[in-house]
Amino acid sequence: MTTSRASAVPSPPTVPLAGRREWAALIVLVLAVTLLAVDGTVLFLAIPSLTADLAPTATQILWIGDIYSFVLAGLLITMGNLADRIGRKRLLLIGATAFGAASLLAAFAPSAGMLIAARALLGLAGATIMPSTLSIIRNLFHDPAQRTRAIALWSAGAMAGGAVGPLVGGALLEMFWWGSVFLINVPVIVAVVGLGAWLLPESRSPVAGRIDLLSALLSVLAVVPVVFAIKQVLGGVAGAPALLAALVGAAAAVVFVRRQRRLATPLIDVELFRIPAFSGAIAANGLSIFAFLGMLYFFSQYLQLVRGFSPFVAGLAEMPATLASLVVVVVVGVALARLGRGRAIALGLAVGALGLAGLGVAEGLPGYLGIGIALAVIGLGTGLSMTLSTDAVVSAVPPERAGAASSISETAYELGVALGIGVLGSLHTAIYRADLTIPSGTPAVQAEALEDSLAHTSSIMEEGAPLLDLAQDAFTHATQATAHVAAGLLALAAFLAWRLIPSETTPRS
Repeated sequence: MTTSRASAVPSPPTVPLAGRREWAALIVLVLAVTLLAVDGTVLFLAIPSLTADLAPTATQILWIGDIYSFVLAGLLITMGNLADRIGRKRLLLIGATAFGAASLLAAFAPSAGMLIAARALLGLAGATIMPSTLSIIRNLFHDPAQRTRAIALWSAGAMAGGAVGPLVGGALLEMFWWGSVFLINVPVIVAVVGLGAWLLPESRSPVAGRIDLLSALLSVLAVVPVVFAIKQVLGGVAGAPALLAALVGAAAAVVFVRRQRRLATPLIDVELFRIPAFSGAIAANGLSIFAFLGMLYFFSQYLQLVRGFSPFVAGLAEMPATLASLVVVVVVGVALARLGRGRAIALGLAVGALGLAGLGVAEGLPGYLGIGIALAVIGLGTGLSMTLSTDAVVSAVPPERAGAASSISETAYELGVALGIGVLGSLHTAIYRADLTIPSGTPAVQAEALEDSLAHTSSIMEEGAPLLDLAQDAFTHATQATAHVAAGLLALAAFLAWRLIPSETTPRS
């Protein structure tokens, strides 16, 4: 009796496919990450009303915008490991409940300082949610093709949430006060907690060790002081505090990396960063969101303060980016199959760079059509690169380490948000002030408002006033220049992704 060659070759191990319950659970996870993304940008359109009500300084406006992401970025590594240890579902439900409570505090903040503190608490609560969402996906979807589609939906939620935040904020600001943009979180949180308790499975790492508290502290010190230093320098107030913060951050990063190499169970497996494909995927992820949400922060103000759009109309004007990011769910499989991961990520980054360059041109032209097309191109390109880079990072580790791996990807995401707002926002402010020439003889109150920000200037001057026109021109020029800087960064990232990330094509299933 002979044995055929086909029967002698062992068949590949079968991977269980996700069913209806898994896809229903994914809806809960997408809802949670969308809420977090919305909360990162929902205040963008509320800046003018915040300025009128709470009278924040330009520096406080930046902190209100980015403290949420700073805290998230600083704590994600620790929370990702904590999720592996105590259970991802448990941590998500605890964090969601805390997020709802912090939302109530932010909604009724009586001062700019209190609002900054409330936003920091929201970041703390959000840091317990984000690692759990992506790590639960890693444990729900074992088939690579299904997992890529699931992460595409997760990424669409994150991207669309960031883009739809201004629309939600605009709709609420048309009818209510600025605190309503936080109250909207509460019913969503109720749905996440209720459905999550029923649909989400519990999972944890069977080999998770104790959380190294010193490493957790070092991870925060390696992120926040460096971002603070960058903000100070670009804000034109470089000095001893900025230098000290940069040195503290750099020293903490060095000590953190050395400590991780010695620990039996590190917070981050730093050896992963020796793999060019892994490092390239992390860079692509962070730079995609850096450019997208960094641009959105000052672009939302441009639509209101220069174009004269109401908050709700400004939110509608940004919808092309949201809709294009949803299209990624449809095209990601084709791009991965035909181009391979590296080339597909590079293509997404290049498309995003083209869109940003186009937006910079369109902002100086009359009409909206060019702006709408550019926003759609940006949403499509950055959404594609973010989806595939996130998938690459999460798939690089076994399911039991999903929380730690997810925290790396999401730290890149949140650091991209924070740096996008902090760095591009500060760069925008610096260009605005450099381009602004205040006429001699301008009253001190008006000169101070002009130097501070366009939002401040608009709050004390009538539409059509010559000084307001001067400030609007300077703001538009700064918006265009910053969009071109972001486009250049994405073009560089596209080249690095093409060179570093492998591009073996994968059959579609």
